[in-house]
Amino acid sequence: MKNEILLRHAFLWVAFIGSAMSLSAQSLGETAAQGCLPVAELPKRTVETPATPAVSEPAPASEPEDVRPFITDDARVVGARLAQAESWTRLDRESGQWWMLGAYGPNKKLELTAGGVMGYQRDENGKYAFSYALPLLQAKYLFREYKPNQAPGVGMVMGTFLPNGTGAFKPPGFGTFGYLTVSQCFGEGDTFLFHGNLGGNFLHIDGSDNLIATWGLGTQVKLYKGMHLVGEFFSGDPYIPGTGTACQVGYRYFFSDLFQIDMTVGQGLAGETVLPFWFSAGVRLVTERWRKK
Repeated sequence: MKNEILLRHAFLWVAFIGSAMSLSAQSLGETAAQGCLPVAELPKRTVETPATPAVSEPAPASEPEDVRPFITDDARVVGARLAQAESWTRLDRESGQWWMLGAYGPNKKLELTAGGVMGYQRDENGKYAFSYALPLLQAKYLFREYKPNQAPGVGMVMGTFLPNGTGAFKPPGFGTFGYLTVSQCFGEGDTFLFHGNLGGNFLHIDGSDNLIATWGLGTQVKLYKGMHLVGEFFSGDPYIPGTGTACQVGYRYFFSDLFQIDMTVGQGLAGETVLPFWFSAGVRLVTERWRKK
Protein backbone atom coordinates (compact mmCIF):
# COMPACT_ATOMS: atom_id res chain seq x y z
CA MET A 1 0.00 0.00 0.00
CA LYS A 2 2.74 2.45 0.98
CA ASN A 3 4.81 1.77 -2.14
CA GLU A 4 1.73 2.01 -4.36
CA ILE A 5 0.90 5.44 -2.94
CA LEU A 6 4.47 6.71 -3.39
CA LEU A 7 4.65 5.37 -6.96
CA ARG A 8 1.24 6.86 -7.79
CA HIS A 9 2.29 10.32 -6.53
CA ALA A 10 5.63 10.13 -8.34
CA PHE A 11 3.92 9.11 -11.59
CA LEU A 12 1.42 11.97 -11.31
CA TRP A 13 4.22 14.49 -10.76
CA VAL A 14 6.21 13.18 -13.74
CA ALA A 15 3.08 13.42 -15.88
CA PHE A 16 2.34 16.92 -14.60
CA ILE A 17 5.84 18.19 -15.26
CA GLY A 18 5.87 16.61 -18.70
CA SER A 19 2.65 18.44 -19.51
CA ALA A 20 4.03 21.68 -18.06
CA MET A 21 7.12 21.40 -20.26
CA SER A 22 4.94 20.96 -23.33
CA LEU A 23 2.64 23.84 -22.43
CA SER A 24 5.50 26.17 -21.58
CA ALA A 25 7.16 25.53 -24.92
CA GLN A 26 3.92 26.63 -26.61
CA SER A 27 3.45 29.66 -24.37
CA LEU A 28 6.92 31.23 -24.48
CA GLY A 29 5.96 33.15 -27.59
CA GLU A 30 2.83 34.71 -26.06
CA THR A 31 2.61 38.31 -24.93
CA ALA A 32 2.36 39.64 -21.41
CA ALA A 33 -1.44 39.45 -21.44
CA GLN A 34 -1.20 36.64 -18.93
CA GLY A 35 1.32 38.53 -16.83
CA CYS A 36 4.48 36.68 -17.94
CA LEU A 37 7.12 37.60 -20.51
CA PRO A 38 9.70 35.17 -21.94
CA VAL A 39 13.36 36.09 -21.99
CA ALA A 40 15.69 35.14 -24.82
CA GLU A 41 19.16 35.76 -23.40
CA LEU A 42 20.25 37.44 -20.21
CA PRO A 43 23.65 39.12 -20.09
CA LYS A 44 24.28 38.19 -16.47
CA ARG A 45 21.93 35.60 -14.94
CA THR A 46 19.21 33.22 -15.98
CA VAL A 47 16.20 33.45 -13.74
CA GLU A 48 14.87 36.84 -12.67
CA THR A 49 12.66 39.21 -14.66
CA PRO A 50 14.29 42.03 -16.63
CA ALA A 51 12.79 45.49 -16.53
CA THR A 52 10.09 46.12 -19.11
CA PRO A 53 10.19 49.29 -21.23
CA ALA A 54 7.30 50.79 -19.27
CA VAL A 55 9.22 50.57 -15.99
CA SER A 56 12.18 52.84 -15.38
CA GLU A 57 13.37 50.92 -12.30
CA PRO A 58 16.02 48.31 -13.22
CA ALA A 59 15.16 44.70 -12.60
CA PRO A 60 17.09 42.66 -10.06
CA ALA A 61 19.45 39.91 -11.10
CA SER A 62 18.02 36.57 -11.95
CA GLU A 63 18.08 34.07 -9.15
CA PRO A 64 14.71 32.82 -7.90
CA GLU A 65 13.36 33.62 -4.47
CA ASP A 66 13.73 30.83 -1.91
CA VAL A 67 16.07 29.04 -4.37
CA ARG A 68 13.70 26.09 -4.69
CA PRO A 69 14.45 23.14 -4.46
CA PHE A 70 17.12 24.01 -1.87
CA ILE A 71 16.46 24.05 1.86
CA THR A 72 19.51 26.35 1.95
CA ASP A 73 18.21 29.80 1.00
CA ASP A 74 19.91 32.29 -1.32
CA ALA A 75 20.75 35.98 -1.02
CA ARG A 76 18.08 37.06 -3.50
CA VAL A 77 14.58 38.52 -3.41
CA VAL A 78 11.80 38.12 -5.93
CA GLY A 79 12.07 41.71 -7.22
CA ALA A 80 10.25 45.03 -6.97
CA ARG A 81 6.49 44.62 -7.57
CA LEU A 82 6.93 41.05 -8.76
CA ALA A 83 4.83 38.22 -7.34
CA GLN A 84 5.73 34.54 -7.20
CA ALA A 85 4.01 31.23 -6.49
CA GLU A 86 5.96 28.11 -5.55
CA SER A 87 4.44 24.68 -5.07
CA TRP A 88 6.04 21.31 -4.45
CA THR A 89 5.27 17.78 -3.32
CA ARG A 90 7.54 15.84 -1.00
CA LEU A 91 7.03 12.10 -0.50
CA ASP A 92 8.64 9.63 1.91
CA ARG A 93 7.63 6.48 3.76
CA GLU A 94 6.07 8.50 6.59
CA SER A 95 4.18 11.28 4.84
CA GLY A 96 3.10 13.03 1.67
CA GLN A 97 3.39 16.82 1.79
CA TRP A 98 2.04 19.45 -0.59
CA TRP A 99 3.50 22.91 0.03
CA MET A 100 2.29 26.21 -1.42
CA LEU A 101 4.07 29.56 -0.91
CA GLY A 102 3.27 32.97 -2.33
CA ALA A 103 5.73 35.87 -2.27
CA TYR A 104 5.62 39.55 -3.20
CA GLY A 105 8.36 42.17 -3.49
CA PRO A 106 7.14 45.62 -2.40
CA ASN A 107 10.56 46.98 -3.37
CA LYS A 108 13.90 45.73 -4.66
CA LYS A 109 15.25 44.95 -1.17
CA LEU A 110 12.30 43.32 0.64
CA GLU A 111 10.34 40.13 0.04
CA LEU A 112 7.25 38.97 1.96
CA THR A 113 6.13 35.32 1.91
CA ALA A 114 3.10 33.42 3.22
CA GLY A 115 2.03 29.83 2.78
CA GLY A 116 1.31 26.46 4.30
CA VAL A 117 1.39 22.69 3.92
CA MET A 118 -1.19 19.92 3.69
CA GLY A 119 -1.10 16.19 3.02
CA TYR A 120 -1.12 12.90 4.88
CA GLN A 121 0.87 11.30 7.69
CA ARG A 122 1.35 7.55 8.15
CA ASP A 123 1.43 6.35 11.77
CA GLU A 124 3.30 3.38 13.24
CA ASN A 125 0.28 1.15 12.59
CA GLY A 126 0.30 1.94 8.89
CA LYS A 127 -2.82 4.12 8.99
CA TYR A 128 -3.01 7.36 7.04
CA ALA A 129 -4.40 10.62 8.44
CA PHE A 130 -4.96 14.04 6.88
CA SER A 131 -2.81 16.87 8.22
CA TYR A 132 -2.24 20.55 7.50
CA ALA A 133 -0.47 23.57 8.98
CA LEU A 134 -0.68 27.31 8.24
CA PRO A 135 0.19 30.10 8.05
CA LEU A 136 3.91 30.28 7.49
CA LEU A 137 4.98 33.95 7.47
CA GLN A 138 8.41 35.14 6.37
CA ALA A 139 10.29 38.31 5.46
CA LYS A 140 13.64 38.51 3.66
CA TYR A 141 15.79 41.62 3.42
CA LEU A 142 18.63 41.91 0.91
CA PHE A 143 21.67 43.85 2.13
CA ARG A 144 23.77 43.21 -0.95
CA GLU A 145 22.92 41.64 -4.30
CA TYR A 146 25.36 39.07 -5.66
CA LYS A 147 26.77 39.31 -9.16
CA PRO A 148 29.04 37.04 -11.24
CA ASN A 149 32.70 37.06 -10.17
CA GLN A 150 32.15 39.82 -7.60
CA ALA A 151 31.73 39.99 -3.83
CA PRO A 152 29.05 37.67 -2.41
CA GLY A 153 25.47 38.75 -1.80
CA VAL A 154 24.14 38.94 1.76
CA GLY A 155 20.60 38.76 3.10
CA MET A 156 18.65 38.04 6.27
CA VAL A 157 15.44 36.06 6.81
CA MET A 158 13.01 36.15 9.75
CA GLY A 159 9.77 34.21 10.04
CA THR A 160 7.36 32.11 12.03
CA PHE A 161 5.13 29.08 11.52
CA LEU A 162 2.06 29.65 13.70
CA PRO A 163 0.70 26.58 15.58
CA ASN A 164 -2.51 26.33 13.59
CA GLY A 165 -3.65 23.17 11.85
CA THR A 166 -4.29 19.52 12.55
CA GLY A 167 -2.35 16.28 12.70
CA ALA A 168 1.40 15.75 12.62
CA PHE A 169 2.13 18.81 10.44
CA LYS A 170 0.78 21.24 13.05
CA PRO A 171 3.68 22.94 14.93
CA PRO A 172 3.71 21.92 18.61
CA GLY A 173 4.08 25.53 19.80
CA PHE A 174 5.03 29.07 18.88
CA GLY A 175 8.39 29.47 17.21
CA THR A 176 10.50 31.96 15.31
CA PHE A 177 13.25 31.22 12.82
CA GLY A 178 15.96 33.47 11.48
CA TYR A 179 19.17 33.07 9.52
CA LEU A 180 21.83 34.92 7.57
CA THR A 181 22.22 33.91 3.94
CA VAL A 182 25.29 34.41 1.73
CA SER A 183 25.52 33.62 -2.01
CA GLN A 184 28.51 33.60 -4.37
CA CYS A 185 28.38 33.31 -8.17
CA PHE A 186 31.24 32.38 -10.50
CA GLY A 187 30.90 32.62 -14.27
CA GLU A 188 28.31 34.32 -16.44
CA GLY A 189 24.84 32.83 -16.66
CA ASP A 190 24.90 31.17 -13.22
CA THR A 191 27.68 28.75 -14.16
CA PHE A 192 28.53 28.04 -10.53
CA LEU A 193 26.44 29.17 -7.56
CA PHE A 194 27.18 28.60 -3.87
CA HIS A 195 24.85 29.36 -0.96
CA GLY A 196 25.42 29.30 2.78
CA ASN A 197 23.01 29.80 5.71
CA LEU A 198 23.55 30.11 9.45
CA GLY A 199 20.79 30.71 11.97
CA GLY A 200 18.39 29.05 14.34
CA ASN A 201 14.86 28.18 15.44
CA PHE A 202 13.61 29.57 18.74
CA LEU A 203 10.75 27.38 20.02
CA HIS A 204 8.35 28.02 22.89
CA ILE A 205 6.60 24.73 23.74
CA ASP A 206 4.74 23.92 26.98
CA GLY A 207 6.36 26.82 28.82
CA SER A 208 9.92 25.93 27.86
CA ASP A 209 12.21 27.76 25.44
CA ASN A 210 14.59 26.00 23.08
CA LEU A 211 17.08 27.29 20.53
CA ILE A 212 17.97 24.92 17.69
CA ALA A 213 20.88 25.90 15.44
CA THR A 214 20.42 25.58 11.67
CA TRP A 215 22.91 25.71 8.81
CA GLY A 216 23.11 24.84 5.14
CA LEU A 217 25.61 24.66 2.26
CA GLY A 218 24.34 24.33 -1.30
CA THR A 219 25.65 24.54 -4.84
CA GLN A 220 24.20 24.78 -8.34
CA VAL A 221 26.08 23.97 -11.56
CA LYS A 222 24.85 24.90 -15.02
CA LEU A 223 24.95 22.02 -17.52
CA TYR A 224 23.29 23.27 -20.70
CA LYS A 225 20.91 26.16 -21.35
CA GLY A 226 18.23 25.98 -18.64
CA MET A 227 19.41 22.73 -17.03
CA HIS A 228 21.21 23.00 -13.67
CA LEU A 229 22.35 20.33 -11.22
CA VAL A 230 21.82 21.10 -7.53
CA GLY A 231 23.09 19.60 -4.29
CA GLU A 232 23.27 20.54 -0.63
CA PHE A 233 24.00 19.53 2.95
CA PHE A 234 21.89 21.09 5.70
CA SER A 235 21.12 20.70 9.38
CA GLY A 236 17.65 21.72 10.45
CA ASP A 237 14.90 22.89 8.12
CA PRO A 238 13.78 26.38 9.26
CA TYR A 239 10.20 25.39 8.40
CA ILE A 240 10.41 22.04 10.28
CA PRO A 241 12.56 22.36 13.44
CA GLY A 242 14.70 19.50 14.66
CA THR A 243 15.04 17.60 11.40
CA GLY A 244 18.74 16.73 11.82
CA THR A 245 21.48 16.70 9.20
CA ALA A 246 20.58 15.64 5.65
CA CYS A 247 21.57 15.98 2.01
CA GLN A 248 19.74 16.15 -1.29
CA VAL A 249 20.60 16.23 -5.00
CA GLY A 250 18.58 16.92 -8.11
CA TYR A 251 18.03 19.35 -10.95
CA ARG A 252 16.32 22.62 -11.84
CA TYR A 253 15.20 23.54 -15.34
CA PHE A 254 14.43 27.14 -16.34
CA PHE A 255 12.14 27.57 -19.33
CA SER A 256 12.30 31.35 -18.88
CA ASP A 257 12.88 33.92 -16.17
CA LEU A 258 9.35 33.26 -14.99
CA PHE A 259 8.87 29.50 -15.13
CA GLN A 260 10.93 26.75 -13.47
CA ILE A 261 10.51 23.07 -12.58
CA ASP A 262 12.69 20.89 -10.34
CA MET A 263 13.08 17.42 -8.87
CA THR A 264 15.27 16.10 -6.03
CA VAL A 265 15.92 13.06 -3.86
CA GLY A 266 17.30 13.32 -0.34
CA GLN A 267 18.29 11.34 2.73
CA GLY A 268 18.79 12.10 6.41
CA LEU A 269 22.30 11.50 7.71
CA ALA A 270 22.38 12.20 11.45
CA GLY A 271 20.62 13.83 14.36
CA GLU A 272 17.98 13.03 16.94
CA THR A 273 15.43 12.76 14.12
CA VAL A 274 16.93 11.23 10.97
CA LEU A 275 14.85 12.03 7.90
CA PRO A 276 13.80 9.06 5.73
CA PHE A 277 14.65 8.95 2.03
CA TRP A 278 12.44 11.40 0.11
CA PHE A 279 11.48 12.47 -3.38
CA SER A 280 10.32 16.00 -4.24
CA ALA A 281 9.11 17.79 -7.35
CA GLY A 282 8.11 21.41 -7.69
CA VAL A 283 7.18 24.29 -9.94
CA ARG A 284 7.75 28.06 -9.69
CA LEU A 285 5.84 30.82 -11.50
CA VAL A 286 6.48 34.57 -11.43
CA THR A 287 4.09 37.26 -12.65
CA GLU A 288 4.71 40.89 -13.61
CA ARG A 289 1.03 41.79 -13.29
CA TRP A 290 1.56 44.30 -10.47
CA ARG A 291 4.70 45.74 -12.05
CA LYS A 292 2.99 47.15 -15.08
CA LYS A 293 1.40 50.57 -15.02
